[in-house]
Amino acid sequence: MPAEFHALNRYKYMWIYVMFDLPTNTRKQRKDAADFRKTLVKDGFSMLQYSVYIRHCASYANTEVHIKRVKQAVPGEGIVSVLRITDRQFEDICTFVGRKSQPPPAAPAQLELF
Repeated sequence: MPAEFHALNRYKYMWIYVMFDLPTNTRKQRKDAADFRKTLVKDGFSMLQYSVYIRHCASYANTEVHIKRVKQAVPGEGIVSVLRITDRQFEDICTFVGRKSQPPPAAPAQLELF
């Protein structure tokens, strides 16, 4: 395939980051936070850090669907932020664990059907 075809695809595919700070002082708050995390995982998100989850999407329109689901699952208290980036931007992320560098997680190998 031509190089420009691959370059265009890197800008078409998207990643969604969901970052949150939810209170966990009471039993209900802990349950709400756990339910929110479970909802993210059920919708195909993976935990990057404790309060940061990511999901690969096939298009910008597909990100809209998942962002609406996140919005519906937001608990009554706390802060939830959503960041949308292209696959090309995701490719440039540097992750450091201790002093060693690790590449970002690979994009899913299978085609998403929705």
